[in-house]
Amino acid sequence: MRKELSQSFVTTLVVLLTVVMSNMLIQTLGQASRGSINPSDVILVMGLTALGYSATLLTLSLFLAIISTLSRMYSDSEMVIWFTSGRGLSSFGVPVLRFAWPVLLCIFFAALVVWPWSNKQIQDLKLKFESRNDIERVAPGKFLEFSGGTGVFFIDKDSASNVSGTNVFVSRSDGDWNVVTSAKQGHVEHIKDERYLTLEHGQQVSTNAKTNETRLTTFERYELLINDSAVAAALNPPNYTVSTLELIGQPTPPRAGELSWRIGQGLCALNLVLLAIALSTVNPRAARSYHLAKAILVFIIYYNMINFGQRWVSDGRISLPLMLLYLHGTTLLIAAAWIQSQQSNMSLRLWLSRLRPAA
Repeated sequence: MRKELSQSFVTTLVVLLTVVMSNMLIQTLGQASRGSINPSDVILVMGLTALGYSATLLTLSLFLAIISTLSRMYSDSEMVIWFTSGRGLSSFGVPVLRFAWPVLLCIFFAALVVWPWSNKQIQDLKLKFESRNDIERVAPGKFLEFSGGTGVFFIDKDSASNVSGTNVFVSRSDGDWNVVTSAKQGHVEHIKDERYLTLEHGQQVSTNAKTNETRLTTFERYELLINDSAVAAALNPPNYTVSTLELIGQPTPPRAGELSWRIGQGLCALNLVLLAIALSTVNPRAARSYHLAKAILVFIIYYNMINFGQRWVSDGRISLPLMLLYLHGTTLLIAAAWIQSQQSNMSLRLWLSRLRPAA
């Protein structure tokens, strides 16, 4: 049975990974077209994103592999032999967990370590690309928006260097003033850890939007500070890029919410193993897709509850220990009760009929 579980697990994982990678390719190419990431880093970002979601992929693959294997045993009447030998449905817990425990360890490791590491690498690639000077990111003859979103510029870059160009046009908004600057040459300089776009031999026209006042200035050399939004993003990293140890060291509500999501990934995988044993009980005469649809519905509901729990912890509505206890502890009890009811051949209709008073 463990051999069949392994084959089913690997097959399901490959199929899910192929589907997810196809979707990631479209999203990553969209980010590259918008200038969020370097086009040369598309494959690297895809690989890091797949690593980040490896916990979810492993959990779903393990869940579907257990259900498909055990439900096939029902369809081929192998369960009849199992039950007539005096073994119940709960007896599958030992062999299934013996197969699943290495995968569960990988899921915990992926959620607690790989998830923040991959997100941090992707964030660093984005910040590195955004922190490059804006002249490097523009193609000759095209307009480009400043990284700070305060204006646009045009450059005719005909030099071999990526930090200089000719025929520069810059339009920026500074309060009520609209400033248009043109120059014959421009290049980037680093002064005291700040980046400046240095323009030479040009003029500047400033127009006040309220008073219509106009100023004309000519210059031989003009230094324009390029705002770097990447620096601010590096000082305040998102919670999903912070390591688990740092989340534990600074348990603010938003970080506790992120921590609940990571821990919930591993606990969810463990509970889904038990739920898969209960969900595998099928009628051989029923359609094979019915139990798979029911299993996917259970998976979606469970994962949505994890996301809701993360939001509740982040908003301070509930503490982290209580959320883990209520959500995953309750699910564990439901899975155990479900397995016991299936083993005892108890249904809700039969249970309600026993509760009715005798006539």
